[in-house]
Amino acid sequence: MKTIVLNVIFATMMLVISAPLLQAAETGGAKAMAESGMAGMAKDQPEEKFLKTQNIDAYQVSFMVTKTASGMEHGGSHNLMVKVEKDGTPQTLTKIFAKVILANGESKKEPLFKMDDWYMNGFDLGSSGKHQIIILFKTADGLKHNGGVYYQAEEGK
Repeated sequence: MKTIVLNVIFATMMLVISAPLLQAAETGGAKAMAESGMAGMAKDQPEEKFLKTQNIDAYQVSFMVTKTASGMEHGGSHNLMVKVEKDGTPQTLTKIFAKVILANGESKKEPLFKMDDWYMNGFDLGSSGKHQIIILFKTADGLKHNGGVYYQAEEGK
């Protein structure tokens, strides 16, 4: 329970910190950040950013991976965040799990925790190579959906 509480607190902090970057990624990047006065914040964020959206069974699923801040690696070196939308509306899921298969073949499966419109958890994605991220989610209609992306990491990033 203590680990869940710490993860929720950490996730809240990361979401507050990364929200301007996410908004910028969704609305046109640097121009949007400059217009919103958030250009200075981007310099304080970790340089590694990964945001990819794909369609899974008529849902738009966004995958975001961010490096955790130094000293905040409670769940792993990186935070995996997933948002599931249908027709632009974030969906509330009954269950969502992520399985990460590292480049060396090791794997880890964890539930993702709801944080506003996103679901997240920490994973160790700091080793170089191509890591596979697979999600399985269950929607309110009781149907299960799955899909994934590949995340390319460089050593220490």
